[in-house]
Amino acid sequence: MANGDYPRPDARVHFGVFYPAIGSVVWGQPESGDQVSFASYATMAQTAERGLFDAFFVGDGQRVREHLDGFNTHDVAGRPDAITVLTALAAVTSRIGLAATQNATYNDPIDLARRLSTLDLLSGGRAAWNIVTTDNAWTGENFRRGGYLPHDQRYAHAEAHVRAIKAIWDGWPDEAFRTQGPDVWSAPVPPVHYADEFYDLTVHPLVPPSPQGQPVLFQAGDSDGGRDLAARQAEVIFSRHAEFEEARAFAEDIGRRLVREGRPADDIVILPGASIIVGRTSAEAEQKAEWIRQQTVTPRAALAFIEKGWGRDLSEYDVDGPLPEIDPVIDEVSVSGGTVGHNLTPAQLVAGWRDLAEANEYTIRQLVLHFTKSRGFVGSAGEVADQLAHYVRSGVVGGFNLHPYLVPHGLDDIVDLLVPALQDRGVYPTEYAGATLREHLGLRPPLSRRTLAPVAAEAS
Repeated sequence: MANGDYPRPDARVHFGVFYPAIGSVVWGQPESGDQVSFASYATMAQTAERGLFDAFFVGDGQRVREHLDGFNTHDVAGRPDAITVLTALAAVTSRIGLAATQNATYNDPIDLARRLSTLDLLSGGRAAWNIVTTDNAWTGENFRRGGYLPHDQRYAHAEAHVRAIKAIWDGWPDEAFRTQGPDVWSAPVPPVHYADEFYDLTVHPLVPPSPQGQPVLFQAGDSDGGRDLAARQAEVIFSRHAEFEEARAFAEDIGRRLVREGRPADDIVILPGASIIVGRTSAEAEQKAEWIRQQTVTPRAALAFIEKGWGRDLSEYDVDGPLPEIDPVIDEVSVSGGTVGHNLTPAQLVAGWRDLAEANEYTIRQLVLHFTKSRGFVGSAGEVADQLAHYVRSGVVGGFNLHPYLVPHGLDDIVDLLVPALQDRGVYPTEYAGATLREHLGLRPPLSRRTLAPVAAEAS
């Protein structure tokens, strides 16, 4: 398709990077570094900035993942606080955005508003908040709360949390968004009053706004409730829809929801999570991809994967043999290993695995490789660049949030090989658009700082 035939012929690829903490990551090899050392964080963030990435994203875990009543030895034990890590990274970077996952269920809105705006101020307007919510009692135990939030209220509560925080940020006068100076900051700020079914707050805002006004709001929920929350509050979405037609359908759905909320249909930047493995040739990239698959799905990791369904130790089974014929010993799949991602009983889950393995003659390891195959792109730098250009020029995504397979050098090939190929095709910037994350992403001012005109006519 010629450039002029695309709906967005001048689109540019936006890249974010998710700092690896879970999932398909190579551990225990000479190439892999210390997962929680500041040097690893700094190396990856600085590499991403060299590659003109828009944002460096740090996830957050409210509890260390577990397996069969013990710690999950295939997960990172350390869980440094995301905002603390990103504040430190602000001192060793100068342009890249700094995005922190923070839980709306277990954070106090007054405290979180202050910490996020502090990161935004100290970084010169590069902060973002990835809004997540939790309703399981396993996580809640760490807060002496248990499963106190009913499942059907999790997004209503999250939105109230967001509105409360935005009310605090909006407590600073408009002049503070236009003038960064001591005369504005020293002026008295009136108290903010916010009340709804979840909160009744009176607070004096403590931190003045950054040059971008407010931290950028990211959201990652994919349910109807999550998508509606994004349409009302978010500016960027992390999606799981990296396949082209799925990405198109997701973008169209989000656009319709935005219009219903009175926002322009293009008011959110969509960044699907994806792995990208490039080489100087297609063969080199495929060889690298196969090495990664074999390193990430070790025999012990493969057994740990299926043990979640059986609920018992399966170390006596050969991973290159068939699935166990025994029945699960549990009645439900525990959330202690992280997000479950399905509503099946163990018996139903295992039955489905058996059907799939029988139909494809899968061994245990092959079954796990099937389920853990990363969504993404493998090929030479030129091949992958052409694919990404097609995605963004078609308007189905704004870019991608990358999942590196290695710490801290998992971005080296992306920056050294893929970025120049994208630039050669005119689909990637050659310099940062400005100094703030909002400028990098081409976002409009914060929602609460603009008047949204009705755009219902676009809905049809």
